[in-house]
Amino acid sequence: MRRRAGSTLRTTYPTQEVLRVFLRDPRAELFGYVIIEQITSMTLKSGSLYPILQRLENAGWLTSRWEDEEHAASQGRPPRRYYRLTGTGAASAPEYCAVPAGKMAPGQIIRRAAGATS
Repeated sequence: MRRRAGSTLRTTYPTQEVLRVFLRDPRAELFGYVIIEQITSMTLKSGSLYPILQRLENAGWLTSRWEDEEHAASQGRPPRRYYRLTGTGAASAPEYCAVPAGKMAPGQIIRRAAGATS
């Protein structure tokens, strides 16, 4: 289910780490394995990563697309799902990531910009 404009995204350290990966190159399209490999400050398993990516996409901070099946098959693997920051995500993520993890209040939330588009 998609969140509506003005919905909230809870601030968590793992979500901050995922966003930091995207902020290294805000225009890059990344898939799960690459994201996990670039997170060096903690161990993040795919079972934790994909719900984070889904929440970020639902909040309008990421967009995703599936790789062409024929291209993936030509390389002998299943298609990858690529994620990219939206305009809203690129504008909001630096502030979201600036909150020190150790100083974060339980349940702290950052409000999504109402009506923002990618």
